[in-house]
Amino acid sequence: MSALTVLQHVNQIIGILFLICYSYQLLYVPVALWRRHKVVRSAPLRRYAVLISARNEEAVITHLIDSIRQQDYSQENLDIYVVADNCTDNTADAAREAGAIVYRRSDRVHVGKGYALHFLLTRIREERGDQYYDGYFVFDADNLLAPDYVSRMNEVFGEDCQVVTSYRNSKNYGDNWISAGYGLWFLRDAAFLNDPRTRLGLSATVSGTGYLFSREIMLRLDGWPFHSLSEDTEFTVDCLLKGERIGYCGGAELFDEQPTRLGQSVRQRMRWVRGNMLVLLRHGGHLAKGTAGQGGLSCLDLLLSMAPAIVLAIAGTAAGVLATVMELLAGGRVLPMLAAAGMLTCRSGGEVEQMQAGDVSLRLGPGGGACEAAAVLRRQSALLMAPYWEDDGFAFAGVRG
Repeated sequence: MSALTVLQHVNQIIGILFLICYSYQLLYVPVALWRRHKVVRSAPLRRYAVLISARNEEAVITHLIDSIRQQDYSQENLDIYVVADNCTDNTADAAREAGAIVYRRSDRVHVGKGYALHFLLTRIREERGDQYYDGYFVFDADNLLAPDYVSRMNEVFGEDCQVVTSYRNSKNYGDNWISAGYGLWFLRDAAFLNDPRTRLGLSATVSGTGYLFSREIMLRLDGWPFHSLSEDTEFTVDCLLKGERIGYCGGAELFDEQPTRLGQSVRQRMRWVRGNMLVLLRHGGHLAKGTAGQGGLSCLDLLLSMAPAIVLAIAGTAAGVLATVMELLAGGRVLPMLAAAGMLTCRSGGEVEQMQAGDVSLRLGPGGGACEAAAVLRRQSALLMAPYWEDDGFAFAGVRG
């Protein structure tokens, strides 16, 4: 059995494991599709602080502040705080002119949103005290809020639900397929995961921006101690391990700007994956232990949402690399290598003129496109190798069958 055949079996096993680990989420679908009558809740007016960490966001910060000022919630109970974090533009001045309370932070060692939020909370506590605000909203500088956002969040927020997340929509859904894909992903995350979790009494998960936490949570954490690349996931894990259920408010809609270029999207996703890997390494064991305690189903849900994708993706990549190396050491066929080379050059826009494997050399004159050249080389190699493939024992310099 060749290494590539083994790899095929490994991939099949990984696919089956993926199906097993994530199939439970299908149970959320009928819950999500079941429509309940909307209950209008009366909620007391609470005093909130809005926390915004901004780095070189001069172009968009004022739009967010304007959308907060246009809320149908009492403006006397809503204060906006911005930390201009290591900015080299006029973010601080723009935010101050729009009506926010602004602090400047310059720290090239402790870099990241988590450190900026902790700095901002520390300043607020120094100037306002620990008891002044009932809760704290967290937004990114490029967000926009629906006019009733704060009112809807205030209805869900309370003693039984001290952390609330919202519906994160795409601000630029129609730009291209990349931004549209993000919008569909967030729709799935909100409507088919967080909403059913909340209806079933499980905990929702916080996703980057658009969430609210109470004064009691802030005091327990003594600020904001989460500084990883996925500080939102780290916060979610901490809440679950401490027995705090995160609520979801589907009526509170936030619009978040998404990448429109593939390179941007890949870098962002890689950053999220690295952050989630670190969180899993640090807290995966605690989450596993938490499945046996209070809120165990929520811990299990989060663990299954994170661990299989990371572990199985790493296992699949490692198996693919190992199988490729073993196949090359064993003298695998030339044609798969030529096909791979053709695909790579087609993607990069290069020109395929020559491929060589041992004593076999194939050349194509310049002037043709990359994909056409690769196709010609594959056809030439197929004709060249056809007589030998009938015999599994052929061998000559550089190529073995």
